[in-house]
Amino acid sequence: MHDSILTYAKSRYLWVALALGAGALAAYLWHDPGGPPNGGTWLGYTLGTIGAALIVWLMWFGVRKRSYAGGIGTLRGWLSAHVYLGTTLILIVLLHAGFQLHWNLHTFTFVLMLGVIFSGFFGVYAYLRYPTLMTRNRESATRDAMLEEIAEIDQNALALADGIDPKIHALVLRSIQNTRLGGGAWTQLRARDGSDLALASLHEAMAAREQRKEMATSEMPTMFAMVDFLAGRATDKQGEAMRKLIDLISRKKALATRVARDIQFQALMEVWLYLHVPLSFALLAALIGHIVSSFFYW
Repeated sequence: MHDSILTYAKSRYLWVALALGAGALAAYLWHDPGGPPNGGTWLGYTLGTIGAALIVWLMWFGVRKRSYAGGIGTLRGWLSAHVYLGTTLILIVLLHAGFQLHWNLHTFTFVLMLGVIFSGFFGVYAYLRYPTLMTRNRESATRDAMLEEIAEIDQNALALADGIDPKIHALVLRSIQNTRLGGGAWTQLRARDGSDLALASLHEAMAAREQRKEMATSEMPTMFAMVDFLAGRATDKQGEAMRKLIDLISRKKALATRVARDIQFQALMEVWLYLHVPLSFALLAALIGHIVSSFFYW
């Protein structure tokens, strides 16, 4: 049975995290500081040291996963520990501060930590969910194979359009030129392929044409004008070519949608890192400021 990062080694690091959290909570309940609990007591310093060490160790995961020479433990084990011990940080830091939060650098550090942790939660969700969706969406084909098929469809569509009418050829060419897969981050996340919807909708227009006979040709949208051409001026050979063209463009539209969705899933698996990583370095800087101010200015 395949273990996910959450069930790695029979959820070993879940139990480690629970034991660490339970031990910290038991010490907090047992400890009597002689006043309000805070980070300046011996327990506060102890928990603060544990929390700071955990933050540094968690950030080291970025180095470990790029270490091709290997190291102590497997990468999946490191990631499992990263998730569970990172979550435990919330409790450790709250106990360290005695649940005292004010408008200062210390609370700002805590907020940055929460940002890192919760962006990491989305990363776990993306890691567990989107690879399965990508596999299902691809239908046993690779992205490169789908792109090659789209390119072949474009060539065949242009060849068919050549034998129909120059206007149809121009419409097909515009559809090919307007097809954009990938692009900027926002385009990738929206899963838009940018292809010409008019051609993909031609088969719907053919069914609707009978209800629009009373409309003047000059007032019809382009796609209805093309259908009029098919029903009126086109020869039998042209009509057959037009139907094949519609089938090709429909196939291309389906493929382009799958490719766009594949790109979207990959973008969703990566976009959280653009928040998680910068917040992690900001947290490290704020943590240094927190430690220095606590020892020298607090």
